[in-house]
Parts: sequence; structure tokens; C-alpha cells
Amino acid sequence: MDKILITFPDGSKKEYPKGVTPLEIAQEIGGRIAREALAAKVNGKLVDLTFRIEEDAELLLLTFRDPEGREVYRHSASHVLAQAVKQLFPEAKLGIGPPIEDGFYYDFDVPKPFTPEDLERIEEKMREIIKADYPFVRKVVPKEEAVKLFEKLGEIYKVELLQEIEDEEVTLYQQGDFIDLCRGPHLPSTGRLKYVKLLSASGAYWRGDETRKMLQRIYGTAYEKKSELEEHLKRIEEAERRDHRRLGKQLDLFSFHEEAGAGLVYWHPKGAMVRKIIEDFWRDQHLKGGYQFVYTPHIGKAWLWERSGHLDYYAENMYSPIDIEGQKYYLKPMNCPFHILIYKTKIRSYRDLPLRWAELGTVYRFERSGVLHGLMRVRGFTQDDAHIFCTPEQVEDEILRVLRFSLEMLRAFGFKEFEIFLATRPEKAVGEPERWELAQNSLRKALDMEGLPYEIDEGGGAFYGPKIDIKIKDALGRSWQCSTIQFDFNLPERFDMTYVGEDGKLHRPYMIHRALLGSMERFFGILIEHYAGAFPMWLAPVQVRVMNITDEQRDYALKVTERLREAGLRAEADLRNERLGYKIREAQLEKIPYMLVVGNKEVESGTVSVRSRRGEDLGQMTVESFISMARELIDSKAVAP
Repeated sequence: MDKILITFPDGSKKEYPKGVTPLEIAQEIGGRIAREALAAKVNGKLVDLTFRIEEDAELLLLTFRDPEGREVYRHSASHVLAQAVKQLFPEAKLGIGPPIEDGFYYDFDVPKPFTPEDLERIEEKMREIIKADYPFVRKVVPKEEAVKLFEKLGEIYKVELLQEIEDEEVTLYQQGDFIDLCRGPHLPSTGRLKYVKLLSASGAYWRGDETRKMLQRIYGTAYEKKSELEEHLKRIEEAERRDHRRLGKQLDLFSFHEEAGAGLVYWHPKGAMVRKIIEDFWRDQHLKGGYQFVYTPHIGKAWLWERSGHLDYYAENMYSPIDIEGQKYYLKPMNCPFHILIYKTKIRSYRDLPLRWAELGTVYRFERSGVLHGLMRVRGFTQDDAHIFCTPEQVEDEILRVLRFSLEMLRAFGFKEFEIFLATRPEKAVGEPERWELAQNSLRKALDMEGLPYEIDEGGGAFYGPKIDIKIKDALGRSWQCSTIQFDFNLPERFDMTYVGEDGKLHRPYMIHRALLGSMERFFGILIEHYAGAFPMWLAPVQVRVMNITDEQRDYALKVTERLREAGLRAEADLRNERLGYKIREAQLEKIPYMLVVGNKEVESGTVSVRSRRGEDLGQMTVESFISMARELIDSKAVAP
């Protein structure tokens, strides 16, 4: 019998019969890997455990601990979901069912939306299918045969997908009486699934296109261990508790008005106050960092966006033009062309550089209604934008400066964990290779000098330049993209930007795009969820609420409130004729950091009784002592209380 050589991740090698499967190898190894293997990688290719290896190969057995192993596990769960739905709702037509982060979904065309009771029935049917332990059988068939099969089954969406596939052969997977179009791989059988849970159902346009039919999407998750599933469900519950859309309404921070335009944010007084605090801090820090401010228009003529390349590369994200006296104008999707026009208003010398120009500029980008999501995905938002124009000799210092500035800003808002990516030159790129090399080395050197761990996103840069992306981790461990430090070799060329060098000749400046918080709207949403609406003292829209016990203390409560305001605290008085317990509870629900209670005893002693929103009774103290404590919390930007 012919033999092949299998190389394992630790470098060890062993001969096996030609045609051996990863499953057979796992079973021979025995022990934990035999029980836990879900799929495999053969020479870097993701395959089923039943894949037959016909030549010498490197083998990696994947378990649930591996990201790709988890994907295979959850993708298999999505097929079980589809099988269960087809058994309970034979009229359902299948869409797609991929794995996603922490779970999976499947889209169905059904006559009416799924109810919570439907989800319970479907989940029970899934458990029956898992118990039946149907093997996942891979079939490679001619494309035309697959088309006829799905036409016969009435699966119009599968037929549509097949018609777009150029290969002559396609892959199907079958478990029991259910068959689906899928590249795979999958688990050996349905019985390998342990704990599945359906989470919700919602509408989703077919292929994300709002001009297509609305399907019903069922979301679920799957784990090998019950404890891990329970922990995940707790995280979901906590995420729902922190949902910025719910808290935004509860705390009266912002609203949306579909009748006036979807994806456009209305900032209420309390939300606007938090935004003002963020913007004031942002401006102060930029002035300290050597930036200058600019303001630019909201619209620009068509030629500007043609010159910048936006109409060639970004038109689908821009709104239709506005006709003004026969000229086409566009709402700006970005601020950069405007900053360049300011740069070109006069001849620049190397002595003028670097120029660091910052703008809280509102931009407008078209997002389909199906992807709008509270503050996280909107159509109009304010970008904390900046552009740096510098000489090649200044690049390294500027990148290091921006990197430090980005992290300092994010840390000030209470974020301590980061994921950093260095995205390098893609295959198609503008600009000379030497400029790319200098830019990439500058980015890499800055990261190394700061001792920051980072991943290389090979070829992940934009066509116009490499970049550093910084993701922050919130209180639930979720990652959010915020800061970007982006080189641009495209716009300086397109707009013929120059500066006069020390040699008296014209040179092309380096241009660096830079956003720290990303957008005010999205960053505000992240802050709300990170703090569950309980902003630290320095960010809280109302920092202190003074409340009297009876009308006898009304004047004293007003006097205390006025003194707090004089000291720069955002204070208000609750003088309503309500029970004290009710007023305290209401202030806690509004997540106001401190409540100062005044009764006859406090009036007589010239003090206040201090309570925190967490229910702590801090006892009596003088107003000045409280002010001193509050100012220390504010100035240090402490997270407590």
C-alpha cells in the first residue's frame, strides 16, 4: 500500500496509508485530540475530518479552542437550524447561514415573521436532530445538476447563488433528509454539537439590499460546554442592559426621528452637554499638542470630488448632487480635500512644516437603512479629523507623536486595553515603493519604540497608503475601531501639493490622515455602553443633585446648589414635594454621581449628607469638603463613583 508522510505542528512526522483521513489520524493519536477534533487544515487548507489525504502533507487538527474550529462548529449548527426550520415550516425558502462572531445565523423566506414560540419549537427540533447524529455528507456535483436539484426543491435563493458561481462543479452537504449548497467544511456529524441556543429573530434584506425581499433571520450560538454557553448568555444580557439605544432614551441623551430622516442624530440637552465636555477636552488637548483648528464647508462642487477621486472610488457612499445655479454640489463624505485647498492658498516652505490641522467636521455618508444602528452606524456624523503635512525627514517624529497622542486621549476616557494593527501595501497601490517603505517603517518604528504589541495586516492598507488602526476594548471585552493613523500618497499627487525645500526646489509633502475618537456619535455610543450610562464624574451631564427633605430646607438647598455651580460643578436642585426615598431612587436611575440631602440637621450645622449613585452613604460633610472631593475626582478623570 502506498504511504504518505504527515507532518504535525510540532515538527514530528509519521507515515500513513495514502487516502488516510484526519479523523483516522486523530483516532490513532487518541486521547483528548480524538475526542475534541472538529475539522482540520491540510497544507493550510481547511477541510472536513473525513477528507482523504492523497499526498505528503502538513496536518493541523482543529478543536473548539481554535477560531477556525469554532467557525466550523457554529456553521454546522446553522445547517442544523435550517434543517429544523424546513421540517417545521416546509414552505420556508433558504437564504444563507454563515458563522459569525460568537454564533451563527440563517435567513429564511417565510410567509410571516418567527415568534418567540416558534424559536422554542425550532430549538427543540434542533436538539432532536443533534440526538439523531446524522453524518454531514459532502457531495461534489456538476453545477447544472445542483441548479436542477434546487429548482425542483423550490429554493430560488440557492439557484440565484448557483448562477453566480463560475466553477463547473459545486459542493453540497447533506445531513438526513436535508441538503444545502455549501463549501464547508463541517463536523463529522450533527451529534458532535453539544449546546445550542437560539437568541432572536429579525428582518434582513436578501443580500443586504433594501430593494430586495425582506427575509427572516434567526440568530443563535453554540458551545461545547454548558458553562461557556451560560457565560455567553450572561454577556448578552449585560450587553442588552448596556445598550446605548435603550440608555439613550432612559437617560434622555439623544433621539432619532425617522419621519425627519433615518440615521440622523438629535442631541438632547444632557447628551449635548457630554458632547460639549468631550469636544472641549479634545480642543484643549489639541492646542497643547501643537495643532491648529480649521473649519470647512459642508458641500463642495463636483470637480473637487472628481479631483480627489471620491466620485471614482466612493460614489456609492455619497449622496446625490445638489443643483445650485447649474453647478453640481455634493455633501462632503470627508474633510481632507477642503484641508488641502487651505494648504494651497499660498506657497509653503519646509520651514512652515509640519502643519497639524484639526477639525470637528460633520460629514455625510450614505448607509442603507438595513445597516443603520443607533449611534454606531449613522448617515451624518462629526469626525474628529486632522491632517498633518510634513517633510520626509519629519515623518518618524510625527507618527510617534500622533501614536502617543491617540493612546493618551483614549486612556483619558477610561480605556486601557487596545488591539493595534499595522496595515501594509496592497497589490494595487499608488505612490513610489520607496515612499511606501519609508511610511511603513515609520509606523512600525513608532509602535516598536512605544513597546506596543501589534499585528501585521499584510496588504491591508488602502491603495493610497499604509496605516495603523487602534481598537479599544470596552468593559465587556468587545473591540471597537476608533483611532486611525493613515498615510496618503494619492491626494498630494492629485492636488499637486508642494513645498519649497531647503534646496530651493519644489517637493511633495507627506500627508497623514488622523482620527482619534473616530466620530463623536459612535464614540459617545461606545462610552454609554462602556460605562452602562454611569459616566465618570468629569463626563456626567449632571454631577450633583441637591434635594431637600421638606420645604423648610428649600432656601438652604438653593444656596448649596448655587455654591456648587460657582465651584464649576454641574449641579441642580430637586425641590419637589416628594418623598426623599423617591427622589434618591430617581437620581440613581438617572445615574447622577452624587446626591446631597439637606434636612434641618444639615441646615443647623451648615453641612450636607452625601450619597453616591451606587447607594453608598458617605455621611455628613461641609459643602467645601464635598467640592474638594468632587474637584479631585474631576481633575484626575477618575472612573469612580
